[in-house]
Amino acid sequence: MKIWVTRHGQTNLNRRKLMQGRTDEPLNDTGIRQAMEARKNIGNVTFDAVYASPLDRAITTASIIGNVDKSQVIIDPRLIETDFGIYEKRHYYLMGPAMTLYWALPEVFPAPRTVESVSSMVHRSSEFLKELEEKDYDNVLISCHGGIIRSISGYLENRHNGILWRPKPHNCEIRVYESVNGSHRRISPHNS
Repeated sequence: MKIWVTRHGQTNLNRRKLMQGRTDEPLNDTGIRQAMEARKNIGNVTFDAVYASPLDRAITTASIIGNVDKSQVIIDPRLIETDFGIYEKRHYYLMGPAMTLYWALPEVFPAPRTVESVSSMVHRSSEFLKELEEKDYDNVLISCHGGIIRSISGYLENRHNGILWRPKPHNCEIRVYESVNGSHRRISPHNS
């Protein structure tokens, strides 16, 4: 099975450099263009299934890149973005030391109060992926978010701590993995 993982296209909150966790912000015009360009870059790939977070920006991206109607996108709440708690909609550079240090180095600094922990992200994403790997798909697309992709990539790259934090995923970047009998390997980045 090939697992294609993408981050949603740009939103106005992204453009303004504001933390965007569970706020249901739609794609802006740039985000729609990014998704269309990503679709163009992958060519004739057909997906057996297209999954997304319950947030509109991920669903719309999934529909465009997956080349399916929104009604065909399979919504899974485990793919939702990290809960940023009191830091939601705060500017990237004005979050204060606790959140800034955690988001830069979660391997060292704990999640601040009200923010979802790395262990929670690892648990829900690995639970989703283990179930996905039981399916009989050749190609599957997952459209989600910059935070949760870090634990999805950690699982698929067999990281001992469960995360691949750096480099951060960009809007509509596509990471392609192969999963065979519980073994994983990254095939290519497929950046748009």
